[in-house]
Amino acid sequence: MKQVIFATGNSSKIKRFQEGLKDKNIELLSLRDVHLTLDVEENGSTAIENALIKARACFKKTGKPSIGMDDTLYMENVPLDKQPGLFVRRVNGKSLTDEEMIQYYTSLVKEYGIDGRVNSKWIYGLAVINELGEEATYTWSKDDFYMVSEPSPIINPGYPLNSIAKYKILDKYFTDITDEDKEKIRINEDDVVAFIADHVGD
Repeated sequence: MKQVIFATGNSSKIKRFQEGLKDKNIELLSLRDVHLTLDVEENGSTAIENALIKARACFKKTGKPSIGMDDTLYMENVPLDKQPGLFVRRVNGKSLTDEEMIQYYTSLVKEYGIDGRVNSKWIYGLAVINELGEEATYTWSKDDFYMVSEPSPIINPGYPLNSIAKYKILDKYFTDITDEDKEKIRINEDDVVAFIADHVGD
């Protein structure tokens, strides 16, 4: 089984693609799994640029196929100077805990939302570097949800905003989505899994 290092210590991000890649004979490992830390400055202007920065740093240290990922968040009606953009977890120079993120973003919804909700959009960037050092990038977005002012009592570690995000079609928190729900709204990232598998080499 081919090993690929995901340049993250976030276990939720690993789980997001782990099973799909396992089916393709690829073992996805986190930085923690390989006892590695990366000290990189994510100074790109887009999610793709930051994903490349992380993947390159990981590949340089390990020599193994590496993945970097970043995302940007946009919230309708929120002023430009308060848009999360690339800095979803970092606010006013401080890196927020999961609980602080929930508190901060629910306050934005209360201030700028309508009826306790704000239409929102994630834009993701992924970079893959294979064992030859060849790079490939992929981007996708998700806008089928809104942020709400009242959080779910359930928190997904590493993904705190799942506690205040609801799918529009179901009006149901991300944290409460079942496998049956996923079938209804066709939640899958098979295209991302396929992209990774296609570009990490044989």
